[in-house]
Amino acid sequence: MAIFHSHVQVIKRSKGKSAVAAAAYRAGETIKNEYDGITHDFTRKRGVVLAEIILPDHAPRKYADRAVLWNAVEKIEKADNSQLARELEISLPIEFTREQNIALARTYATNTFVSVGMCADLCIHDVDGTNPHMHIMLTMRPFNENGTWGSKQKKEYTLDRDGNKIYDPVKRQYQCRSIPSTDWNRHAKADEWRKAWEDMANAELERLGFDVRIDRRSYAEQGIELIPTIHMGVAASQMEKKGIRTERGDINREIEITNKEIRQLRARMNKLSDWLKEEAANPKPPTLYDVFVEILNRPGRSKITNLQNAAEILAFLQRNDIADDADMDKKVNAMHSKLNSVSKELNKTGRRIETLNEHLYQSAFYNEHRALKRQYNRIYAKYEATKQETGLFKERKVKKALEAVNDFYEANRTGLTLFDAAEKYLREHMQKHYDPKKPLPIKKWEKELEEKLTDKTTLTREYKALKDETYKIEQIRASVKTILHNEEPQPERTVKKSRGVEI
Repeated sequence: MAIFHSHVQVIKRSKGKSAVAAAAYRAGETIKNEYDGITHDFTRKRGVVLAEIILPDHAPRKYADRAVLWNAVEKIEKADNSQLARELEISLPIEFTREQNIALARTYATNTFVSVGMCADLCIHDVDGTNPHMHIMLTMRPFNENGTWGSKQKKEYTLDRDGNKIYDPVKRQYQCRSIPSTDWNRHAKADEWRKAWEDMANAELERLGFDVRIDRRSYAEQGIELIPTIHMGVAASQMEKKGIRTERGDINREIEITNKEIRQLRARMNKLSDWLKEEAANPKPPTLYDVFVEILNRPGRSKITNLQNAAEILAFLQRNDIADDADMDKKVNAMHSKLNSVSKELNKTGRRIETLNEHLYQSAFYNEHRALKRQYNRIYAKYEATKQETGLFKERKVKKALEAVNDFYEANRTGLTLFDAAEKYLREHMQKHYDPKKPLPIKKWEKELEEKLTDKTTLTREYKALKDETYKIEQIRASVKTILHNEEPQPERTVKKSRGVEI
């Protein structure tokens, strides 16, 4: 069924990323990056069903060419830490046909981004019809009315109370501050874009007669006390489709079983609460003595079995100090509270286990391909140094050094890609604690993971105890219902004569 998945990221040069490389990969094309001379060939990529550029009114028509657009972006961004592009990755409804998803994606990209001045590079991927999704790469700068690139920000002088500019004698210039020329970088924008997709997709699902809806909010924000499944990723998804079990797949299967049991137990608890409300309204509810008598005298079972059932229920009532309906009501309310607590703790513990597993998963790729990345950096640094040389044979040397860079990259593309993805993940999640010169805290993560798995076992044990208590109370409820049914007055037998036969 349709799911909500929307990931926003900024492609930054400071992290070794390239807008040209990203665009080539999303579109499955070959594009040469004129900024560093590297050619990126992704023509072997499968599953690209759409790759097109959507331009705003003031953008020159030449930017409809992907290579021209992103090389222009690389050229206009001079700094080593420039933000080159913004990208959104969004899941498309699996209920829709490919044509319907393409139309929806175009409308979303045009109305949400292109209409405010961004160039949108829209690519839709769908390898086997089970995971349709789109990538939207967006330019970071607005366009001037004459079609030239605008500025990301402008300077504004700081004024005193009288409206005069303030001079800084140390810097020997007037004080000023930078003002963004657009609101595209505002933190709240990401949620606005997510909501726009939620509204547009749900409107289309309703228009086409589908009952399902997507929701951008997390389980916690929706008030749903369930454990979220973890993101599978491309590699694990492909292995699962081939029938190969993966660690992530096993985790998701376990989470789904736990969530199913939580939903079932919550439904049973709700039934018990409703039953107690009904019994409270009963003018003459059966006593616990009546319940025991009914259990002991149940037909169709041996007296020993009935006695065992009655003894178990009596022990349960004594253990929980239940003497009447009011005590039973308190017990059910306490069980409801405990269920909520267990659900929340399972949710919290499950999220942390997911995070720690992802830390260790990415760390394995990081450590495995770290030496390879260092080797690539040395070759690339040699190429950069060659470009700074002078002399008769400079061009030949630069060409040879560039060929060495391209050859090494192509021969080790998988390892380098996995390392870059792992490094990006670790930088984002460890933030100031990430130091490429220091080893990763793998032992610390493994120890915490072991503790969290123990916590999960304890919570599962509490859940099972709660399930047993619910079963005991359901036995009492069944007995009470039997008593009420037996005590109901039987309707009088009416006798009618029809052709001499009693009916």
